[in-house]
Amino acid sequence: MEQKSEGTPKAALRLEGRKVIRGDVENNWGSRLQWKVSRDGKELATVGAGIESAFEHADATPGKYEVVLQMFKYVSYAKDKDGKFTASLYVDISTPVAYTI
Repeated sequence: MEQKSEGTPKAALRLEGRKVIRGDVENNWGSRLQWKVSRDGKELATVGAGIESAFEHADATPGKYEVVLQMFKYVSYAKDKDGKFTASLYVDISTPVAYTI
């Protein structure tokens, strides 16, 4: 089965305190959704976002946090020696939201 990557997926995010809530995904490709969490510009975690429409990162370490919604874009099965995809990748489908602790 081939993934149809027609249209550009996008979703709106809103922030309520430290909780990020996503709207419906337009032009959904039907592949994995994830939250990417960064603090002070460094990626901290990626968390599955397919079922839950909200996410709150439990880390309370002081800093500037940024959360963005991503979707997996399949291009090919090509992988490197460590098993990581070389052509397929996660793409941002929302504008990042930020908060400071």
